[in-house]
Amino acid sequence: MSTLAPATRIENAILLLRGQKVLLDADLADLYSVETKALVRAVKRNAERFPADFMFQLTPEEVARLRCQIGTSKQFRAMFEAIRELATPPEAPPKKIGFHVREPRVTYRVRGRR
Repeated sequence: MSTLAPATRIENAILLLRGQKVLLDADLADLYSVETKALVRAVKRNAERFPADFMFQLTPEEVARLRCQIGTSKQFRAMFEAIRELATPPEAPPKKIGFHVREPRVTYRVRGRR
């Protein structure tokens, strides 16, 4: 039985490039839990099964712009994760397990020396 990817995960991966909504090969491979190069190889091997506009190559300028945007978003994500971690209360120390007997101390009388 397969599990579906959450809609928010897919929506966050969709980018707008050249006026079209697209998914990067790495994001699509991640959704299918396969390596990126295996996905690209499978698409190229079965090119006749896909529409002509299914896949396109990014220009070097587009790649540079995307790297900048993705790097910035990763920095923001890391910053929000750090803030979230600082905002969460610390975990309570674990309770000691076992049976503990508390008995009153017995005082012994000391005899004087002869």
